[in-house]
Amino acid sequence: MKVNKKMTLKLLLVLVVMFGFASCSKKSSSKNSSTATGWKINDKKGGFQYASNFKKQEAAPGLIAIEGGTFTMGKVQDDVMHDWNNTPNQQHVQSFFMDEHEVTNLMYLEYLDWLKRIFDPNDENYKNIYEGALPDTLVWRDRLGYNETMTNNYLRHPAYKDYPVVGVNWIQAVEFCKWRTNRVNEDILEKNKYLKKDAKLMDASAEKSFDTETYINTPSQAFGGDEEIVLKGRGGKSKSTTNRAGETVEPKNVYAQRTSGLLQPEYRLPTEAEWEYAAVANVGNREFNLYQGQKKYPWSGSYTRSGKRQVRGDQLANFKQGKGDYGGIAGWSDDGADITQVVKSYPPNDFGLYDMAGNVSEWVADVYRPIVDDEANDFNYYRGNVYMKNKIGQDGKLELVSTETIKYDTLANGKIIARSLPGQIAQVPVDEKETYLRQNFDKSDNRNYRDGDKQSIRYYKFGSEDDSEATKEKNRMYDAPKHKVSADTTQGGLIRKYDTSSKRTTLIDDNVRVYKGGSWRDRAYWLDPAQRRFFPQDIATDDIGFRCAMSKVGPKSNKKSAKGKPKASR
Repeated sequence: MKVNKKMTLKLLLVLVVMFGFASCSKKSSSKNSSTATGWKINDKKGGFQYASNFKKQEAAPGLIAIEGGTFTMGKVQDDVMHDWNNTPNQQHVQSFFMDEHEVTNLMYLEYLDWLKRIFDPNDENYKNIYEGALPDTLVWRDRLGYNETMTNNYLRHPAYKDYPVVGVNWIQAVEFCKWRTNRVNEDILEKNKYLKKDAKLMDASAEKSFDTETYINTPSQAFGGDEEIVLKGRGGKSKSTTNRAGETVEPKNVYAQRTSGLLQPEYRLPTEAEWEYAAVANVGNREFNLYQGQKKYPWSGSYTRSGKRQVRGDQLANFKQGKGDYGGIAGWSDDGADITQVVKSYPPNDFGLYDMAGNVSEWVADVYRPIVDDEANDFNYYRGNVYMKNKIGQDGKLELVSTETIKYDTLANGKIIARSLPGQIAQVPVDEKETYLRQNFDKSDNRNYRDGDKQSIRYYKFGSEDDSEATKEKNRMYDAPKHKVSADTTQGGLIRKYDTSSKRTTLIDDNVRVYKGGSWRDRAYWLDPAQRRFFPQDIATDDIGFRCAMSKVGPKSNKKSAKGKPKASR
């Protein structure tokens, strides 16, 4: 009887295992079969290839996830400045990722080091690439202040390595984001054996550098078209074969693509709505599906000092506390800083973000206008869209920027910045082919859409005489000064011409950007995330820095409830 019982148990165990394998096989087969055609997906013989095993987007280096939602954007308390340019309006922001802290000197120095190694500033062809990325260290100088120590040391001295970078204008911040995107994706492809190991260190040069969009759109031209670096398949194992007719068949789907799920979306500056939503972090005030009150600062409460027993009275941010008081008295420093401070020196907000008030103000992506037009859009609001497309050469192929075709822009302050780097795809504005009969946009540059100028009104006649450049200039809504800089063809250098017109009525135009958050130079009033100010995109200061963001692809939240439905974190 005992033997029979043992045999019965073994038989049952075998049946359970076999059933499990059969079940797994059935699930696996179902997962790799098309629900549209029944064909096998990812068949080794060819056909449709897709990343069926993709689970979720992983947070890229330095970023943390911000679950999107609805919130009241703008000021809801007394406006002591009598400058009501942040009227409250309801907005919804999609989930995204944001840097845990501001971009530091160390992070920016890594960027400068890469540019210097790849594009030698001693080479006349590349001189302005490196110099155009250098922060303006003279922002520390003051007519009646001695700040030469910061001028000479703040950017490069190890003592300041974890301090937020300053002296970086909006354009430079955008270029840093592009560089960071390429370096992160380059590393991902190397780790997944789509790129030769250590090529980014040993083989990269001005003629051979990695760009994400180039790799996606024309991978055979990435890294200068070097097939020893850009591998076909993981580890370069994909090779050509011969068919029955004796013809050579090149392997297909051998490069990583968007459908592979490996490459991260681009790093970028956050929009104003994203930055404000992340800074105020009302998620900490959530009770079920409601916010209990509106925060005045990134932390709860109406005061800038901590109420916790262990650190009661300590300042929760780095800011100017009064006239001539940037940090309290010796031996009892209120916030532990006089200028900027090491990132993450103060408690994070409810999203886990540091320094969303104080330390430095931060550039955001938006072009400034006095109003946020929530009637036009209340979802992922952003003013600043300029739609571009890849340039197609005369041979019908994508045109890459080269040493010979690289273009530079001379900013109003005389700084020269590369428009695109060699190896990147040349860009041109979208034209009527892309905008014809579209309802969502009708031109490439949408920065001044619905801002009150004549072109924004319903009855404006496009294509008529009123559409001339002279009429556009005459009827534009914002009449900011136009300083000009041009090359001196006789003696070299630059000729700077100031706009001295007394008819200018504002400092606002399509080239001023919003910056958010209070800085070490600001009083507590500016620590409110709803406050907004603007500054020319090509000018830098000693109190404006930045942090990067990245869009989230996939579900709003990766968290699941017991029933398998998405559930917000509390």
